[in-house]
Amino acid sequence: MGEKRQAIYDASTLGKSKMLILGLQHMFAMFGATILVPILVNSYFHGEGLSVQVTLFFAGVGTLLFHLFAKFKVPAFLGSSFAFLGGFATIAELNTGKFANMTYGEKLPYACGGIVVAGLMYLLLSLFIKLVGVKKVMHFLPPVVTGPIIICIGLSLAPSAVSNAAVNPLLAVIALAIVIIFNIWGKGIWKIVPILMGVVISYLVAVVMHLAGMTNLDGSAILDFAPIASASFVGLPPFLFAKFDITAILVMAPIAIATMMEHVGDISAISATTGQNFLEEPGLHRTLWGDGLATALAGMFGGPANTTYGENTGVLELSKVYDPKVVRIAAVYAIVVSFIPKVADVIGTMPTAIIGGISFVLYGMISAIGVRNVVENKVDFTKSRNLIVAAVILVTGLGFSNGLTFTVGGTSITLTSLALAAIFGIALNAILPGNDYNFGENLKGDINRGVSFNNTEKEAG
Repeated sequence: MGEKRQAIYDASTLGKSKMLILGLQHMFAMFGATILVPILVNSYFHGEGLSVQVTLFFAGVGTLLFHLFAKFKVPAFLGSSFAFLGGFATIAELNTGKFANMTYGEKLPYACGGIVVAGLMYLLLSLFIKLVGVKKVMHFLPPVVTGPIIICIGLSLAPSAVSNAAVNPLLAVIALAIVIIFNIWGKGIWKIVPILMGVVISYLVAVVMHLAGMTNLDGSAILDFAPIASASFVGLPPFLFAKFDITAILVMAPIAIATMMEHVGDISAISATTGQNFLEEPGLHRTLWGDGLATALAGMFGGPANTTYGENTGVLELSKVYDPKVVRIAAVYAIVVSFIPKVADVIGTMPTAIIGGISFVLYGMISAIGVRNVVENKVDFTKSRNLIVAAVILVTGLGFSNGLTFTVGGTSITLTSLALAAIFGIALNAILPGNDYNFGENLKGDINRGVSFNNTEKEAG
């Protein structure tokens, strides 16, 4: 029951049917959060916002594009970024200049244009890293910085898990219990698909509860099948073309600071989870390039910004299946579902309480990876400078729940809490004396953190 499971780097050894099931698990892991972004944006644009179908399409296409540039080596899934929600809300309410007489739907393409520029900013950072080398760049991102940032990534998602679970605590507890049971006591294939089983079984329980007349705590129905009846079986995602305006660009583009720093944290977390050094090979410049192009492409045709998804990192940690092919299968699923409105709506009926219950495990796993990075790299917290850096990152990342908003040229710009945490942490670490971290001094810790330039345990001693 408590044995350490062997990691699986080649899922083909499990057979095609099991690989398809594992891919389905990854799709379910990302689905709730990915479709939540267009749902929220639609509320800002009063029903004239992003399409769920387009969002799913570019989540799948963006993931495949990312894998192409990452040499098909990194098991990351790219889903909708929550960091840009503040930007969407700001552009929806713009009522000056050319935006004064626009409908909400007419403003949306300009928001997407800002996302295109934000994606292109990734390419600039990628080129800088390629020129100066990742080793010099990562000197300013030691474990005392990246560890707390990864912790913040997981804990910053915690409130959404709690609020979703609070809609129907009983259903959330059932979903959480199923995931735990399959992960701890499951055998064979059942042990590596705990998230999928949590989704399927708890959804069946939700159907039974709904038919029995039970409701959520607020009196709302547990399930709503109305959208399914009106949806068609096959339909082209409603793409649109981005438009560009300096005001919208100034709102959206700076948010890339947040998502780029989150990208570094996520790739570090995936590296730590899988025990492979993705920051060196295929290289941080390649993963940033793939993420940036995926974001720019999505924005160009009416989709939200993409970002590496922590939910799927949690799935990797639970399943111990690290084969990128499994994630690409999930990407193909997302593309297929984007052309089937009825299937998208069926999955869209997933009760938020189920998503909340499962998120308790996924989000907690991400933070635990951050803690492991700090421990295994033997960060010395007897040094005041390390305490200060970690403290500022944690308080900033968790305290600025609404980010920090300031005005540039009459336009409000919001930096998310994670962006602020990364900026403050990196700046403090660079300014304060004692930044003596160098790669190779603690090879085992670097290996588990995913930033080692020597990835063999034997040579790590």
